Amino acid sequence: MSQRYGLPLLQQLRPQHHQQHQQQQPMNLISPIGIINNNRSSNNSMMPYVNMLQNQNGGGNGIVMGQDREKKMLNQLQELEKQLLDDDDDNQEGDAVSVITNTNSEWSETIHNLITSSSCNNPISPSPTSSSSSSFSTVTTPVSKQTVIEAASAIYEGKTDVYTEILTRVSLVSSPGGNSEQRLIEYMLMALKSRLNSSENTTSVMELYSKEHVDATQLLYDLSPCFKLGFMAANLAIIDATREQEQEANTSSNGFHVVDFDIGHGGQYKNLLHALSGLQNSKPAIVKITAVAADSNGVEEERLRLVGETLTQLARRVGLNLCFNVVSCKLSELTRESLGCEPDEALAVNFAFKLYRMPDESVSSTENPRDELLRRVKGLAPRVVTVVEQEMNTNTAPFMARVNESCSYYGALFDSIESTVKGDNSERAKVEEGLGRRMVNSVACEGRDRVERCEVFGKWRARMGMAGFELKPLSHNIAESMKTRLSLANRVNPGFSVKEENGGVCFGWMGKTLTVASAWR
Repeated sequence: MSQRYGLPLLQQLRPQHHQQHQQQQPMNLISPIGIINNNRSSNNSMMPYVNMLQNQNGGGNGIVMGQDREKKMLNQLQELEKQLLDDDDDNQEGDAVSVITNTNSEWSETIHNLITSSSCNNPISPSPTSSSSSSFSTVTTPVSKQTVIEAASAIYEGKTDVYTEILTRVSLVSSPGGNSEQRLIEYMLMALKSRLNSSENTTSVMELYSKEHVDATQLLYDLSPCFKLGFMAANLAIIDATREQEQEANTSSNGFHVVDFDIGHGGQYKNLLHALSGLQNSKPAIVKITAVAADSNGVEEERLRLVGETLTQLARRVGLNLCFNVVSCKLSELTRESLGCEPDEALAVNFAFKLYRMPDESVSSTENPRDELLRRVKGLAPRVVTVVEQEMNTNTAPFMARVNESCSYYGALFDSIESTVKGDNSERAKVEEGLGRRMVNSVACEGRDRVERCEVFGKWRARMGMAGFELKPLSHNIAESMKTRLSLANRVNPGFSVKEENGGVCFGWMGKTLTVASAWR
């Protein structure tokens, strides 16, 4: 073959073995011309040919070319070759040595197949950004939290088509059994779907009060150091308050009374009983625990009595005399008398992950159960009020802010739980399902249907202050005790942290605070 015509072009356009897939993409076969053009700036005159070839080859309507059209295309390619090689000679040798028409050329068959088949296929978009949703079947872009934000933004702006497009793409690469971030994204997308289908909101509210969810919540308290240590810090604050009262009265206390408005399975009080039994000289003669079931039905009261039986048996084993009561009353009926308080006993009120579920003024302009409960408790004149809450701003925050906050908070919580419970664990799966129900309610619901209304510690300080309480900074000893427990715990990831901040003790993961314990009087 002529060195003048065939070899230089073959050197420039010879396909590489690792790029053989380009034979299925007509635009990519012609695109190497651009490389030659960059090296030979004098060949700008070839551009009309490129445009003409693109228009005829990529812009067809699917009709198979006839022989005349194929011949015309070959002629145009041959002219293009001459432009590339600066060949203006019209002698007969040109056709013989052309890599376009020479049957001995390895490019001849490729170009022939390209011309005859390209118009039979749907045009390929020259730009990936301009392709339609049909390209989702071949794109497996990893799903990230940013994808959730984009989907939420589309819902917020009423762009249902954009949201549907994102959801279609995500469904092709979703992985419910993936890592913690992938599982989080699955639950967040479920929450967004529920927001579009308002009929699911009632179901999501009912699920938060189901036995399955109560059990999942208790597992969360057991598995997560951030929640477990929050309970322990509250218990130490209660014990410290009773000791202070004894010192002020210069006598031993005859009673130790804790009132709880959401006792759950009683896990916090198992720890409290063990802590009290370890006291050397100030062990209380009687320990009273009152579980308040506000406006509850008989089923809830029976459940609380079973919890009381379990705690009573534990108290006997550790040498304590426990009196457990269940009181069902309305907020307006909440008094020291209705709770069975004695004049000389040290009264403590515990709000551990309770207040965030109480509606406030943002839900109704005529009712504010959250503030009413705090004012009623203030009227009980307790020695201490302990508050443990999640550090999360989803109460009055608008929709998009709640989505961002949920991604950030639950992302850290999922990671922290995964570090504690390795591998495929059924208990971890139950915990994450429970957290998923919380996410759905927080993101999808509004008004009274939205039960999950967490606040950050700064807002709780303001609300407690308006109810007449003063912050009692938790002692440095409590914080150090929590740090010691965390460091001594077996197989606990060093990513967990304990720090004192603004009078409270914060428990976090990788620098992000997840729960805060505080004490008030």
